[in-house]
Amino acid sequence: MLLTIDSWNKEIYKKYKYYLNSKKDIKYKEFSSKIIQDETLIGIKIPILKQIAKEIYKGNYKEYLQISLNETYEEKLIYGLIIGNIKEFDNDTKKYIDTYSKMINNWALCDLFCSNLKCVNKNKDNLLKYIKKRIKNKNPWIRRMCFVLLLDYYIEKQNLKIIFQLCDTYNTNDYYVEMSVAWLISICYIKYKPETKEYLNNNKLNDFTYNKALQKIIESKRITKEEKENIRKMKRRK
Repeated sequence: MLLTIDSWNKEIYKKYKYYLNSKKDIKYKEFSSKIIQDETLIGIKIPILKQIAKEIYKGNYKEYLQISLNETYEEKLIYGLIIGNIKEFDNDTKKYIDTYSKMINNWALCDLFCSNLKCVNKNKDNLLKYIKKRIKNKNPWIRRMCFVLLLDYYIEKQNLKIIFQLCDTYNTNDYYVEMSVAWLISICYIKYKPETKEYLNNNKLNDFTYNKALQKIIESKRITKEEKENIRKMKRRK
């Protein structure tokens, strides 16, 4: 099916849905179902979804985003991957991200979206302002999205103070948020050890997130055995 379309309508979208189902891979679905808790999963491999999103983006992607039903995991992810192709970070892009963020209901829809945003490169300051605003949201998936965006694009020395402040202020007792914070801190440690170690010695993280951050640091192959032993000693005990 040709996906670089100038005008989308309900009939074309119906054919598009049949096309998506034709790309189903049973074995891949069985594998994915074990790690992605989503009953709407069709079972289409990620490279295929990226190519579909790229082709749609070349056409009238704005009309597609308006008509998209987002009934399945794949439709939602394609929506997010289309946004990922947009190079501008204007009000329209913000609205698309806002809309997509409300669809997120699992880690894959969050993390795959975050890692494919082309608008970041020339708009890091504006996107950081957006992250600071959205990270206050009560929706744990939106909060995870913000932390993963920090992880993917903002681990630089000049941003560490902001990152640690956000980790302290907006960490919540939600597993997927806590894990994203722990992941973020572990990579900060790998790249900027003195600064992150100082933060680990003086932070407001809950015990679970703090200990998970230590665990992820220990699991890294870029940390020496001696460092791992020292990190183990920092674990909080009940």
